[in-house]
Amino acid sequence: MSPIQKTEQEWRELLAAKGAEPVAYAVTRQAATERPFTGKHESNWAAGTYRCICCDAELFKSDSKFDAGCGWPSFSQPSVPDAIQEHVDRSLGMVRVETVCGQCGAHLGHVFEDGPTPTGLRYCMNSASLDFKPL
Repeated sequence: MSPIQKTEQEWRELLAAKGAEPVAYAVTRQAATERPFTGKHESNWAAGTYRCICCDAELFKSDSKFDAGCGWPSFSQPSVPDAIQEHVDRSLGMVRVETVCGQCGAHLGHVFEDGPTPTGLRYCMNSASLDFKPL
């Protein structure tokens, strides 16, 4: 169980107050996936930090972002080890590793073992689950 607990209505109201993308609730609280190449952070290359849209926890620094060509923002590593929790996801007839915010449990995306060195990981995130804070 995540440290931050809210009702469905409280999450909806919080996301609306933040001006989150319309699909943000479905992505973060129901594990939906935004369409590739549609998210506002997919082509953002500015310096800063990416935070959880639900609880503002820091998740990634911009220097770990890379162009994976997959249509979603991709990162090689979280900014701090406990920022993200991983769970086995057996939905859609495949086995993947789901990533969720370590603070509020928001669904972020998935992690794959086809990323760049030094980690070899690709944290493939939904833009709708992220908030960007420029430096």
